Amino acid sequence: MGDLSPGGRAAPVAAAKAAARKRAMALRDAVPAARRTAMAEAVARLDLPFLAGREVVSAYYPMGSEFDVLPLMSRIAGLGHATALPAVAGRGRPLRFHAWVPGEPTVRGVRDIPVPAPGAAERVPDLLLVPFLQFDRQGFRLGYGAGFYDLTLAALRAARDILAVGIGFSAQEVARVPRAGHDQRLDLIVTEREIIACRPEAGA
Repeated sequence: MGDLSPGGRAAPVAAAKAAARKRAMALRDAVPAARRTAMAEAVARLDLPFLAGREVVSAYYPMGSEFDVLPLMSRIAGLGHATALPAVAGRGRPLRFHAWVPGEPTVRGVRDIPVPAPGAAERVPDLLLVPFLQFDRQGFRLGYGAGFYDLTLAALRAARDILAVGIGFSAQEVARVPRAGHDQRLDLIVTEREIIACRPEAGA
């Protein structure tokens, strides 16, 4: 999986990802706030068959022009699923997840990203809603470069059945995301237009 060959492609792939991030951030920032809100509300109204049988759903707290997943998270909590937010446990370590429902207090975590207040119960998700800057239909995503979701998905997949669902704007789709051997594929992509099955073998 990926473009990292024994001969070494790490530097070219890293450079391609950095350039793609810059373009993707500019594109996403250019989407008017009202349009982003309308798309988030549209996704929150979608039929979501992939929730069946999933007890704990982790999302993320949107920052800046990120897709606002909170309306969808509120709906998921209202359907009876336990919901959680991720928190950074340390560089090179998988994310940890703690119980949280939209409207509950948060505190500032790494990079000032809101995380559940101290004392929130730890949860192990079986479905993750994952942000991205770009995605392709093979299930590859371009993140922010820290590698936390790749580490986390690899660790969770080694231990249990999980479903990784990327969520964002349809305009963030590209033909091919720059990729390396360690990049974890998403099972599904959800946009305001459609739900894309990327890994049918995962049973999504």
